[in-house]
Amino acid sequence: MSSPHPVRATAEGRRLAEIADGVAWRRWGPYLGERQWGTVREDYSAEGDAWGSFPHDHARSRAYRWGEDGLAGFCDDQQRWCLGVALWNGRDPILKERLFGLANGEGNHGEDVKEVYHYADATPTHSYNRFVYRYPLAAFPYAELTAVNARRGRDEPEYELPDTGVLEGGAFVDVTVEYAKAGPEDLLMRVSLRNAGAAPARLHVLPQLWARNTWSWAGDAERPSAGRTSMEAASAKRAWISPASDGSVLAQRPEMPARRLSIDRAVPWRFTENDTNRPLLFGEEAEGPFKDGINALVVEGREDAVTGSGSKVAAHAVLTLPPGGEAVLRLRFRPAADAARPFADFDATMGLRRHEADAFFAALQEGIADPAARAVHRQAVAGLLWSKQVYIFDVPVWLKGDPVNPPPPASRRRGRNADWEHLTNADVILMPDKWEYPWYAAWDLAFHCVAMAPVDGAFAKDQLLLLLRPWYQHPNGQLPAYEWNFGDVNPPVHAWAAFRVFEIDRATTGVADTAFLERILHKLMLNFTWWVNQKDAGGRNIFQGGFLGLDNIGPFNRSEPVPDGGIIDQADGTAWMAMYALNLLRIALELAQVNRAYEDIATKFFEHFMAIAGAMAHIGADGVSLWDDADGFFYDTLRQPDGHHVPLRLRSMVGLIPIFAVEVLDESVFAKLPDFTRRLRWLLKFRPELAALVSRWNERGEGERHLLSLLRGSRLKRLLRRALSETEFLSDFGLRSLSKAHGAEPFILDRGGARYTVEYTPGESTSGLFGGNSNWRGPVWMPLNFLLIDALRQFHSYYGPEFTVECPVGSGTMLDLGEVADELARRLARLFVGEGGGRPAALARAAARGGVVEKHGLFHEYFHGDTGEGLGASHQTGWTALVANLLMRRAP
Repeated sequence: MSSPHPVRATAEGRRLAEIADGVAWRRWGPYLGERQWGTVREDYSAEGDAWGSFPHDHARSRAYRWGEDGLAGFCDDQQRWCLGVALWNGRDPILKERLFGLANGEGNHGEDVKEVYHYADATPTHSYNRFVYRYPLAAFPYAELTAVNARRGRDEPEYELPDTGVLEGGAFVDVTVEYAKAGPEDLLMRVSLRNAGAAPARLHVLPQLWARNTWSWAGDAERPSAGRTSMEAASAKRAWISPASDGSVLAQRPEMPARRLSIDRAVPWRFTENDTNRPLLFGEEAEGPFKDGINALVVEGREDAVTGSGSKVAAHAVLTLPPGGEAVLRLRFRPAADAARPFADFDATMGLRRHEADAFFAALQEGIADPAARAVHRQAVAGLLWSKQVYIFDVPVWLKGDPVNPPPPASRRRGRNADWEHLTNADVILMPDKWEYPWYAAWDLAFHCVAMAPVDGAFAKDQLLLLLRPWYQHPNGQLPAYEWNFGDVNPPVHAWAAFRVFEIDRATTGVADTAFLERILHKLMLNFTWWVNQKDAGGRNIFQGGFLGLDNIGPFNRSEPVPDGGIIDQADGTAWMAMYALNLLRIALELAQVNRAYEDIATKFFEHFMAIAGAMAHIGADGVSLWDDADGFFYDTLRQPDGHHVPLRLRSMVGLIPIFAVEVLDESVFAKLPDFTRRLRWLLKFRPELAALVSRWNERGEGERHLLSLLRGSRLKRLLRRALSETEFLSDFGLRSLSKAHGAEPFILDRGGARYTVEYTPGESTSGLFGGNSNWRGPVWMPLNFLLIDALRQFHSYYGPEFTVECPVGSGTMLDLGEVADELARRLARLFVGEGGGRPAALARAAARGGVVEKHGLFHEYFHGDTGEGLGASHQTGWTALVANLLMRRAP
C-alpha cells in the first residue's frame, strides 16, 4: 500500500478521519438551497409548469413543501434549522433574502441567475466557509432585468446585473459571510460589510434563523399561542424560537436538542412564522404572522406583521457605512446547554479555522507552483463544497398529495416521474449548480465525485453509493436521471467514476477500499442489464439511449420519436456501453485479485465489450457500421422503417466518444487470474474476426500491457486528426462539441417534409431544443474533455512514446498521446489561469462589463468555442471543478 497523502496530517485531515469514528463534523454545512421555487418538487400544477406554479414573487410569502432556500446559507443535514442573511438598502421593493433570476421562459437563453456572488472558500468538513455577495445600493433592477431579457432573442447575449449600471462608481456593498465551527455542533457566523462607494451607505442587515416547515402538511401540529413557551411549542410538533433572558434566542423543535442563537450587539429580534401568507397569495382566510412578516415590517413598516416568537427570526441591525467603511456582525449558533460566553473565543476560533484551511490547501496543492493556479484550484474546490444541498423529495407523497391540501390533479398520475413511486430522497447531495440546477443529475454527480475525491474521498464514495440505494435506483435497475424526468437517460459513467474515485482514494489514504467497489459492482450490474434490455431495440449490441445529456447536439430531440419514423442507432450510446462494459470489467478484475469468484464477472463484461466492439464495426446481420471509413469518423445512423440506413454525417462530439472506451491491463492481471485468462484466450483464438478489431491483442505494448479499445491505432489516429484540427474540434480552450467546419457547411437533413439544420454555434444556443438553456453545437464542455484526456493517458500507457500524432494538425509538431493529453489539459486550464499575466478568456465578458468579477472567477457550465467566454449556468462548479484535478495532474 502507498503512504497516506500529507493532507491527512493537517487539522482538517484529522477531522475528516474523525468522521469515520462517528464524530459529526459534516452535520452542519452550506447545505441550504439557493432556489427552491420553480422546482419540480414544489410544482402542484395540472400542467406540470414548475416555473409558473411557484414563481420567484411567491418565494418570500409561501412556505416550501420540500426544502428551503436562502442567501449565503448554512443548515444541518436534515435541514431542520437554517441560517442565512437578508439585506435591505432602503430602496428595494423586497428584502434581499435569496438570489434572483429568470425562469426558464423568461431568459433569452433559459433560466438564468442575475446576481453577483462567489463561493470564496470552504473546507470539506465545513470547519470554515466563506461566501461573498455584491449588493447594489440603488434599487435592485428586477423589472429591468426581466423586461430586457424578454426582448432579446437567442442570438443576443444575456442582459446581466452589471449591464444595468447599478454597480457603477462603486455603488454597492460587498457582503462577506463566513462560517466556522468551534465543534461539530458549535457554529460561528461572521457577516462583514464594506461600502465600495464614495457616499455613505445605510443598510439593514438581518442575519436570520428559521425552521424548515414540516408541520403544515400533516395537519397534526397546533400553532402555539403567543403566550406559550418554546418547550410547549415543541410538544405541539412545531419548531419554535423565542427570546431568552440573556439577549439571545432559544430555538427548539421536537426531534433535536434545543439550540441558542446569540449576536454580539444589542439589536431587536424580529419574529414571524414560516407559514404561507394565504390571504395575500390565494385570497383565503388565515391567521398570521406569515413567512413574509419580517419583509413586511422592514420594507413596509408594518409592526403587526411580526410577533414575539415564532419559527423564523432575524436580528435587525441598521448600519451606516461611511465611504470605504466597514462593519462586522458576529453570531453564534450552538447547543443551548453550552453556558460559556459566546464571543470570548470567537475571533480566535475564526482565525484558527482560516489558518487550518490554509494549511489544508497548502498540503493538497503540493507541487502546484503557480500562485494563480493555486487560487483557481482553491476556488474550484470551494465551489464544489458549497454546491452541497439537502435534497428532500418523497415522490409517493408528492404524487398522492398531503392530507390538509387539495389532492394533486389526476394528470399527475400520468405525468412526470409517475413511474418513480419508490423514490424517497432526504440527503445531502452535490448539485450541478444550486441556483440553475438545484437538483442532482446522475452523470453530473459522477463527475462531481471525481473532482471531490482528492478533497474528501469518503464523501465522494458515499455520493456514488447513494444513487444505488433502493430508494434511489429503480427496481428495474435504472438510475434516476434528473428531477425534471427521472426516467430519462444520462450517459452511464457511474462505473468509470467509481473506479477513478477508488484509485484517488487509495493514493490519498494508502488503503484500497475494495468493499466500496463490491457494493458498486453489484448494483451497477443491475443497471447494465437495464441498459441492455431497454436501450438495444434490435438486440444487436447497438444502443439508442436518447439525448444522453447532450441536449441539442443532434438535428432533433433524440429522446423523442424520430420524425417520419425510424430509430437512431447512436454512436455515442453504443460507445458509452462499450466504455461501461470495460469499466465494470476493470472493477471486477480488481476484486478478483482479492476474491477469485469475480473472475466470472470479469469474463462476462469482457464478452459484452467484444460483442459491442464487433457491432460498432459492422459485424452483424445487417452489415451496417457506425464507422465511416471514407470520413474517418463515427456517425449516428438513422434506421428507417423500410430497413434502409441513413448515416447522419454530423461531425460532433458523438463521433469522438468511442475514444473513451479504453482499458489497459497489466500482464500481472493475467498471471494472477488464470480462469479469466483462459476464457479470454479461447475467445480471441476462436473469434479471430473480433480479436482483429480490438487493437492488436497478440502484441505486448509498452511495459508489457494489453489494450482493450474500440479503436485500432490507425482508426485512433484518423479520429484524432479530426479532433486535433483547429479548423474542426480543437480550440485554444479545449475541444469543441461540434466541428467548426459546420460553420461554413451546416449539416442539413430533410425528413417528413421538414428541414433540420445544424451549424456550428460557438456560444449560447440558438436552438429551442431543451428550452435553449444549454448548447452542444460548438462550445467547449469540461466533462467530455476530461474523459478524452483520461482516455488518451490510458492509450499512452500502452503505446508509449513511439506512437505520435500531429498536434495541432498542420503544425508539424508531433506529440505522443501523453503529451496530447497534457496539451488539452493546458488549453482547458487557460480558461481560468491567464498566460503572461492576462485575464483568462472565460472572464472576458465580465471584464468588459466593469470588472465586477475581480479576484473571484466563475465556473461556467460551458465555454465559447472560439473565445473561451464562460456561458450557461455561471456557478456550475460541479463538473467544471474538474479543472482542479487537471491543475493537480499538470503540477511537476
